[in-house]
Amino acid sequence: MLCTRLTNARFLTMDPDHPVAHELGIWRGRIVGLDDAVAALPAREVVDLQGATVLPGFIDSHVHLPWTGFKQNTASMAGCTRIEDALAVVAEAVAARNSPGSWVSVVGYDQRALGRHLTATELDRVSQGHKLYVLHDSGHGCVVNTAVLDLLAADVPHENGFLAEGAMGAARALRLPYSQEELAQSIGRAARSCVAEGITACAEAGIGGALFGHTPVELGAYQLARDKGLLPLRVQLMVSADRLRPVAAHEADGIPRALDLGLRTGFGDEWLSVGALKIFTDGGMMARTAALSAPYEGMDHAGQLQDDPEVLTRSIVDGHLAGWQLAVHAIGDRAADVALDALEEAQRLRPRPDARHRIEHAGLIRPDQLPRFARLGIAAVVQPNFLRYFGDDYAAIMGAERAPWLYRGRGFLDHGITLVGSSDRPVTDGSPLRAVQFMVERASESGRLIGPDEGITVDEALYAYTVAGARACRWEDSAGSLTPGKRADLVVLGDDPRRVDVSAIGDIEVVATYVDGREAGKPAA
Repeated sequence: MLCTRLTNARFLTMDPDHPVAHELGIWRGRIVGLDDAVAALPAREVVDLQGATVLPGFIDSHVHLPWTGFKQNTASMAGCTRIEDALAVVAEAVAARNSPGSWVSVVGYDQRALGRHLTATELDRVSQGHKLYVLHDSGHGCVVNTAVLDLLAADVPHENGFLAEGAMGAARALRLPYSQEELAQSIGRAARSCVAEGITACAEAGIGGALFGHTPVELGAYQLARDKGLLPLRVQLMVSADRLRPVAAHEADGIPRALDLGLRTGFGDEWLSVGALKIFTDGGMMARTAALSAPYEGMDHAGQLQDDPEVLTRSIVDGHLAGWQLAVHAIGDRAADVALDALEEAQRLRPRPDARHRIEHAGLIRPDQLPRFARLGIAAVVQPNFLRYFGDDYAAIMGAERAPWLYRGRGFLDHGITLVGSSDRPVTDGSPLRAVQFMVERASESGRLIGPDEGITVDEALYAYTVAGARACRWEDSAGSLTPGKRADLVVLGDDPRRVDVSAIGDIEVVATYVDGREAGKPAA
């Protein structure tokens, strides 16, 4: 007997052997058959989906769950366009604390909306003895007040209280870690937001590191979230390369640095597992720290690498030698050069044809870099909604020649490069459907077309959020398509993305999300 039979729907399976179905049978969280194979079988529950369209659950291959959850519960200056209004938000957050000397966090900071960066002196005026930490929306910078600057080493660089990249990490290190309970609750809030948008699995893009880590025991917070029933979707954890340390392994293993006990990609189960090793090579475009090969348009700098190229190369090579899948953060084209050179060297030293290495973001990729991606078998994990919401700004700072190279689609596919969709939540909107819409039409919110020749088809965009996402996370045997034997993870939509006008894809209703054969948010029968 089936546990559940879903009927009266249009199942877009993403499986070329059976592309469209109308019935789907589920037993113990797995798909057991489609159409005639299950239509006559008895089931404990028969769900009439009333003509809805059903797809494999979306896979968001690059998210930040704790950051998302904390951002939802933290004072925010998002939407402020005047310095005075931003400072008023900070003042209100300070007033809500009655313990002078404690830390006060504010999120939603973006100097572009304000016209310039806030300064430490301005924050001092509203700090009332507290230590202020105002996080940039990109996650690659912050503004702090003098009380924080006084605690930093004299050689930590800042610009009137604005700290970028490694300097921001130094400020973060001054704070006590979050508790596992706080993190678990934050993870749970963010996970529920993902499920509401049809996401059934995601890859957390960096735990335990100086830039995005929240505690040295961060993996335990995910285990706690799972134990407490706060994790309604599957999560794969990227571990920051900061956590690697020299090990005295047998020389035959060829492992110079590793996590304790040799832990690496693949450890865990179908709900919570260790994924890629996360390595940062540069910053971000919002903060103007993405490393470019030529200066930003109208500016006198070209961003920055996170470290010397030799140091970055060593981390990438050591991670490869230790058996990890690598997720290399590279937004600017100079950073991509460093990443490609290092990955090529790693494969030369120890060939691993199925390493599945990824470049996260791949924000600005020159035409000459595309063949190298393809030759090395590297997946491009992009965030289409960056251009949907920030495209006007990004196009302006890249200039007319480089703007068409931003967050490519067609260029990757035409070179045989695996194109993977993701959000980088909470940097911007996490909706896969809105991202799919952008991937096809390449239009920002203002209507500006950005690299229209990089547009792809609806089917190709859906593939990036299902089949390609599963492959990038090494889940292709159990997720990504509605195929018998795979997990019964699926999303029920109010309309068919392939049949509506492209401009309407982002507004399609997510009717329900099923994970492990059960509608998320509903108790087990």
